[in-house]
Amino acid sequence: MTRDAARLSVAPMMDWTDRHCRALHRLLSGRALLYTEMVTAPAVLHGDRDRLLGFGPQEHPVVLQLGGSDPGELAEAARIGADRGYDRIDLNCGCPSDRVQSGAFGAVLMKSPDLVAECAAAMIAAVRVPISVKCRIGVDDQAPEEALPRFLSAVRGAGVRDVTIHARKAWLQGLSPKENRDIPPLDYPLVHRMKRDFPDLHLTLNGGVATLEAAQAHLAAGMDGVMIGRAAYHDPANLLGPADRAIWGQGRETSAEEAVSGMLPHIEAHLSAGGRLNQVTRHMLGLFTGRPGARGWRRILSEEAGRDGAGPEVVERALASVTRLAA
Repeated sequence: MTRDAARLSVAPMMDWTDRHCRALHRLLSGRALLYTEMVTAPAVLHGDRDRLLGFGPQEHPVVLQLGGSDPGELAEAARIGADRGYDRIDLNCGCPSDRVQSGAFGAVLMKSPDLVAECAAAMIAAVRVPISVKCRIGVDDQAPEEALPRFLSAVRGAGVRDVTIHARKAWLQGLSPKENRDIPPLDYPLVHRMKRDFPDLHLTLNGGVATLEAAQAHLAAGMDGVMIGRAAYHDPANLLGPADRAIWGQGRETSAEEAVSGMLPHIEAHLSAGGRLNQVTRHMLGLFTGRPGARGWRRILSEEAGRDGAGPEVVERALASVTRLAA
């Protein structure tokens, strides 16, 4: 995997960026870097690896994001992920959820840069694929202008060369995970300053980026990459369909209709393996956002995809309801 893929990436999002979501996103953009949901290192070591780590070859380039704080566990989990074929392994130092805090990983690790460096060094020694880190600008009462460069210096010293920075602090006490995505103010200038102060690091900016135009502006200002989260999930066709041409100047725009057609073989394979239709279609609800027929598309999928025996005909009927209005 080349670093060029990280010019635009789709954020790892719990309960959202599973293999079905990534299959859809890859149909829309052939180049954007995709991430798994965060998977804890103990889950990789002791859980159902096919379920936790399974992905299709069409998803490349794709990154496995791990959570944990034990260097030995993370090294072994990274090795397992690399053996499965992931293009990169990422260490989560940004998630503020209560469960993550109780496990002493995620955003709380911003307080322990030396431990993060130890974990990263162990992961780097265990695999040949790149190891990256995703972090916040700080947590709780930390001063980001002091905490963030200290953190970056520590992980750089461990051998990390790729870091994604969510441009908000995380308040581990007093704010819910949802509030932590919106309430702490964004500090883009600090992240841009880090790129100037750490020119040897490949730095990706995350947080609040909702349009390709905004992504292009950050890239033009010197950032190496931009990561888009919820906007890419809720409005995938408008965000990812034009991305290859807008960000890389190559390829063609993929329409929502083309993505639906491309998902049908994936849906049939999932159903043949015993899956349910709504496990796939829940990620497709936003495909026609802003277009006539979007409400009918969502209604048909929401009402019918969860029924026993529901199959591709539900998706085809929902698509027909959109195309009728467009005719």
